[in-house]
Amino acid sequence: MTERDYVTEADRQLEETYEEPMGLAAYVDRIFENPTIASHASKYLLEAIEAAGTRTVVEEGEEKERYRFFDDPHNDGEHAILGNTEVLNGFVDDLRSIAAGRAKDEKIIWFEGPTATGKSELKRCLVNGLREYSKTPEGRRYTVEWNVTTAEAGERGLSYGGDPTATDDQNWYESPVQAHPLSVFPEDVRQGILEDLNAELDDHVPVRVDAELDPFSREAYDYLEERYRRDGEEALFSAITDDAHLRVKNYVVDVGQGVGVLHSEDEGQPKERLVGSWMHGMLQELDSRGRKNPQAFSYDGVLSQGNGVLTIVEDAAQHADLLQKLLNVPDEQSVKLDKGIGMDVDTQMLIISNPDLEAQLNQHADRNGMDPLKALKRRLDKHRFGYLTNLSLESELIRRELTNETEVWEAESYDELEDRIRAPVTVAVKNQAGETTVEEFAPHALEAAALYAVVTRLDEENLPNGLDLVDKALIYDQGYLQEGDTRREKEEFDFDDDNNDGDHGIPVTYTRDTLAELLQTDRDRHHPDLAVEDVVMPRDVLNAMAEGLAEAPVFSTGERSEFENRVVPVKNYIYDRQESDVIEAIMHDKRVDEETVAEYVEHVYAWETDEPLYNDRGERVEPDPLKMKLFEVEHLGRFSEDEYEGNLPRESVRNFRREKVITSLNRHAWEHRNEDFSVEDVDLTAIPVIKTVLESHDWDDVKRTFEDFDPRQWDDPPSGTETAAIKEDTIETMVDLFGYSEASAELTSRHVMGQVSYRWD
Repeated sequence: MTERDYVTEADRQLEETYEEPMGLAAYVDRIFENPTIASHASKYLLEAIEAAGTRTVVEEGEEKERYRFFDDPHNDGEHAILGNTEVLNGFVDDLRSIAAGRAKDEKIIWFEGPTATGKSELKRCLVNGLREYSKTPEGRRYTVEWNVTTAEAGERGLSYGGDPTATDDQNWYESPVQAHPLSVFPEDVRQGILEDLNAELDDHVPVRVDAELDPFSREAYDYLEERYRRDGEEALFSAITDDAHLRVKNYVVDVGQGVGVLHSEDEGQPKERLVGSWMHGMLQELDSRGRKNPQAFSYDGVLSQGNGVLTIVEDAAQHADLLQKLLNVPDEQSVKLDKGIGMDVDTQMLIISNPDLEAQLNQHADRNGMDPLKALKRRLDKHRFGYLTNLSLESELIRRELTNETEVWEAESYDELEDRIRAPVTVAVKNQAGETTVEEFAPHALEAAALYAVVTRLDEENLPNGLDLVDKALIYDQGYLQEGDTRREKEEFDFDDDNNDGDHGIPVTYTRDTLAELLQTDRDRHHPDLAVEDVVMPRDVLNAMAEGLAEAPVFSTGERSEFENRVVPVKNYIYDRQESDVIEAIMHDKRVDEETVAEYVEHVYAWETDEPLYNDRGERVEPDPLKMKLFEVEHLGRFSEDEYEGNLPRESVRNFRREKVITSLNRHAWEHRNEDFSVEDVDLTAIPVIKTVLESHDWDDVKRTFEDFDPRQWDDPPSGTETAAIKEDTIETMVDLFGYSEASAELTSRHVMGQVSYRWD
């Protein structure tokens, strides 16, 4: 694109975002065409969330529907909230009740959780999502602006002390608190409009507009009413709301306009933080009939800015004194600028805090019925964010922290997620000399960090027999556990629902800092015979994370001891993953082709079920005992010749075919096969037991296939040996197909062979 093209594109986007101001009557016509633009605050927030749609995710081993809004789709996922889907769904359910006026109207929504659990991302995601939704036709947001200088030349105008001779366009003043256009109508007329609107609205959440005009707009309205009543105007409301005095304009929702955010560092008296403050120098300039003039008010408080959509109190423990002042705002929907001047507000209130706020709220809990904070606690609707307990989500989060990648991971199957979890990461690092080098986290390195963090967050009380915390982490991420030939779904395990998963553990900030420090560390001491110092291996990561616990002030003594004890099973699992990569690379060219696999499955299925087989000419073919035997002996390596009578299987083989192949097949897939019993429409590798039984290998397979292979020669194999040839092919396969660099493939295979050598004979 040329520079002119970029400018044209920017013009186009702004033209689509903003509209020309319209009259009040035109706005009423517009809301009957598109009722969502008239929605009250909680309904508008609900509609923005629902408009983004949903997707299916697996968290804690269960499928859940997740609102895409929380993936920050309008901002390319930069501030996506990873995990906590059930908490966010509970928030939306409560929001739906509030919007419909069924319950919880008096509630202040409270998001609480330890540091680095996504609470700050929630704030940014809400702001981003509302901003972008307000740019869409369905999400347009409107308010009013006034011009009273056209009532009569020379009279006082509606301004902040501006020049009364200014041009007409400069005398339009927008409601400083985003007043709803329908608030201009008298209450009974407004209710009539809403009744007619909701009668046509096919929605369980009716539109509600209970707020009166804001004080700034009321000042203009009263002035115009007085002027035209004094002149004997008969159509008084029409004169006041004439296009010359009142316009309805759309605005883009953002912080300060529809979204109010009170930050932890904001100061001032409670009234200033809530609604704003008087500009005393202006009071003398503006005639207000002997009282304070609302035109001389700043309206920069959090409720003023958030009126119309959303009010957020960030790090609420810093504003605990303010929370008690908010007690009646949700149900009364009004606040006072001054003793004589009140203001209606329509905003969804939301506070965010660490657990320290709860400690403050419970400081008088032992006083029972005399607790002065009881009324406040009753109005808080708590939603608790926890640390991520999904390996894939934690892996995604760590990658974000290191690389600034923002893409939200979505996958059709867990295999896709697994590839991302294990994948290497390269990071550009500048050394002390100012030179930039590219550092590599080897495959499984970030997986190791993520798995260790997740394992520290899981409750080990009441673990089902035979499982450890790594097993629990895998079940939570996949929804099942693959044990050899057997796949066990989460429902088969008796997990305690009332557990403390995600309540504490290693935060992602600790992991990020540890990994960043590793990038600056000279790792040549691990492999002095190689010119490789730019690869961080999984064992480097786990050792650094475990060793750093002692110096990190964020952990208590008890936590350090507990977390150190949990690193060993993670190391063992990651080694198994590396070992599997090496074996599969060695055996890659020996893999069974899919046609052979399909043929074996067809013959086994026909052998067991008497289902007919047909060849390409449509002729019936009997299951071939020899083909099945050869596959089971040569490719599976499960059986010897002794387990057959000729080509006929003995009981052990028959049981294997029935229990490990037939009963574990995806019945749904087979029920939808085509009429000639072809498997061409069935992805065999998507069936867990087939994938495990038919595609995985072990060291016995390596021994059987390569009789002269010796892992003890791996570091420096003699030329011309079978070991040298296997190593060359293995390294090449790991690089070309498994995502390794030559250095990480060398180091990984050396590490694996060093362990295998001890038990090879």
